[in-house]
Amino acid sequence: MTWLPDTWSELFLVETPLLELAARGTILYFVILFLMRFMPRRTGGELATMDLIFLLLIAEAASNAFGEYRSVSEGLVLVLVLMGWNFAVNAASWRFRWIERLVSSPPIQVVRNGKMLKRNMRREFLTEEELMSALRQQGVASVEEVRVAYIEGEGAITVIKSH
Repeated sequence: MTWLPDTWSELFLVETPLLELAARGTILYFVILFLMRFMPRRTGGELATMDLIFLLLIAEAASNAFGEYRSVSEGLVLVLVLMGWNFAVNAASWRFRWIERLVSSPPIQVVRNGKMLKRNMRREFLTEEELMSALRQQGVASVEEVRVAYIEGEGAITVIKSH
């Protein structure tokens, strides 16, 4: 359905109470943050096709939960609420270690002394092919060359080679 304002002032008119907009944005921000904390990480810190689709679906679901807004101002309020919470959580996690642990996933060891830790890999849905690809990207030809490798909280794989 196409919507055109009768007057330009309607484009910026706020019809939904600001507190409701802030509450909707706050609830969705923290629910999605909480749910993402428990999702498996992906390798390489890059978005795979399925991850991108997943994020787009979250964005679509969240936009429907925000409600049907016809005003640019209401959309701007929601964006500012989300940006504000994102800034506040980042600042608080920098200042308070317990908040950092709450919102960030710890690194998980996936290789120790040249051996793949299959249980940890399975927990993160990390296949041998994905691990080997990440190792090759870091100049490692064989898992036996690795002293330790971790899948970091954001999904990147870090490697410490054996000497």
